[in-house]
Amino acid sequence: MTKMNRALMGATAFCMVAGVASAQQTTLTIATVNNGDMIRMQGMTDSFTEANPDIALEWVTLEENVLRQRVTTDIATNGGQYDVMTIGTYEVPIWGRQGWLTSLNDLPAEWNKDDILPAIAGGLTVDGELYAAPFYGESSMVMYRTDLMEEAGLEMPEAPTWEFIREAAAAMTDEEAEIYGICARGKAGWGENMAFLTAMANSFGARWFDEEWNAQFDQPEWRETLEFYTGMMEESGPPGASNNGFNENLALFQQGKCGMWIDATVAASFVTGADSTVADQVGFALAPDTGLGKRGNWLWAWSLAIPASTDAPEAAKTFVAWATSNEYTELVAEAEGWANVPPGTRTSLYENEEYLSAAPFAEMTLQSIESADPTNPTVDPVPYTGVQFVAIPEFQGIGTAVGQQFSAALAGTTSIDDALATAQQLTTDEMEDAGYN
Repeated sequence: MTKMNRALMGATAFCMVAGVASAQQTTLTIATVNNGDMIRMQGMTDSFTEANPDIALEWVTLEENVLRQRVTTDIATNGGQYDVMTIGTYEVPIWGRQGWLTSLNDLPAEWNKDDILPAIAGGLTVDGELYAAPFYGESSMVMYRTDLMEEAGLEMPEAPTWEFIREAAAAMTDEEAEIYGICARGKAGWGENMAFLTAMANSFGARWFDEEWNAQFDQPEWRETLEFYTGMMEESGPPGASNNGFNENLALFQQGKCGMWIDATVAASFVTGADSTVADQVGFALAPDTGLGKRGNWLWAWSLAIPASTDAPEAAKTFVAWATSNEYTELVAEAEGWANVPPGTRTSLYENEEYLSAAPFAEMTLQSIESADPTNPTVDPVPYTGVQFVAIPEFQGIGTAVGQQFSAALAGTTSIDDALATAQQLTTDEMEDAGYN
């Protein structure tokens, strides 16, 4: 809907106040990511529009990296292009402090704010104000083929080490059959390969910055992380792994081409669902560690937020409350089964026996979410919060630039030495320009 249309609607509303009746609709433009849960939501909205005939929905569905670029540009420039944005745990506190988001503290009492898992709510709250409603929450874990693990003569521990994962990946690989022991993110992006690699690096004892905000890519822990990652992927990963993000690896796993996939817990319902050719042969384990006290699991929520620039805040709140409610969860359960409802946001879901019996991954998901510690994400102390990201505005640009270097190292178009040296230099330059050191 154009801004002219909205202006006309505003004029109509004024006429109604003056006593002229009208049944004008409000159109909400919603920016969202092209993953399975969000696509499913779009197919469920007839229930919402039937109950709210005065609100129409217009969708802008984008690939993850593109979505982040578009919504960041729009909100930073007060563009007003979107009424509802799908954003993550990284953006919410930064944008909330900037005054760019609308508080959701006044959502209806039946929405039940207190039911949100504390680990998830904490990342969406600034100074007591909730600035986004979680659509689903996630950590990361190992998803693996139980049949291939058995054929390899191995047994997956509940809490594996990285060394075990690498050994198992090699044993499960059968290139002639196009089965690859390990799938992991390689596509460049601060929320793509760097989500995986930052969480992995935490378990190897690496840090983005020391306590004085000095970049740490020249330290041995990052070298060990990157050498292990590229070595394991070269031995046992699929061809073209440097181009694979969440959606590409999901497709590979569903097609039976991955022995193991370490990624978001939210993927569990998709690898065990109707579209998966290996649905009845999937097991789950905690993200790996190296024995240093930190696992390679992250903490994230894809959430719905309302930019302060919207001219329809009340209609937007009505939609956000519906899409993140127990009512919506029950709609999905009725249509597609309890195993497919959005996970990781509400305590009540993990007390629901119907869900627990339908979702073999529920316990591992909750355990992974609750074990992630964004306030103490690394082995050694750091001045930042965030598990798979650094919660500063500069990280979005720095993280993507570093991700491009590490993706190139995986592709073999640059060396590990050069990738680390470039990451160190560009991060140092950006932090100095921003006044951190």
